[in-house]
Amino acid sequence: MSDLLLDTCALLWLANGEEMTSQSRAALAERNIQVSPISAWEIANLVRKSRLAISLPVARWFRQAAGKMSAATPQLSVEILTGSCELPGTPPDDPADRIIIATARDANLTIITRDRQILDYSRAGHVRTLVC
Repeated sequence: MSDLLLDTCALLWLANGEEMTSQSRAALAERNIQVSPISAWEIANLVRKSRLAISLPVARWFRQAAGKMSAATPQLSVEILTGSCELPGTPPDDPADRIIIATARDANLTIITRDRQILDYSRAGHVRTLVC
């Protein structure tokens, strides 16, 4: 079993206590969790665009949410960032999704997500996913 990488939507759902599938809940209880720093960037953009309201500065909220989940935060290395532009097949166009995929591929992680484009990319065999 590989460790897990939370997509930004999964991070937000977990932080807000939203319902997730029993399979993803079981996996979260059994495996190590990671969350990419690109998710902090995505959340900051949602706040900037008034599509998400949080009561703390985004960096503090992100660190607290990751800490409550005992989630590690992998570095955004040159290999991950350039790898996001060199993904095989037809990956999603969204740069943050591509970075999350490249992070998962680089560290042999399974992405927890409901993002249809990431799930479709997974069905093509390019990355492992678990529906949350």
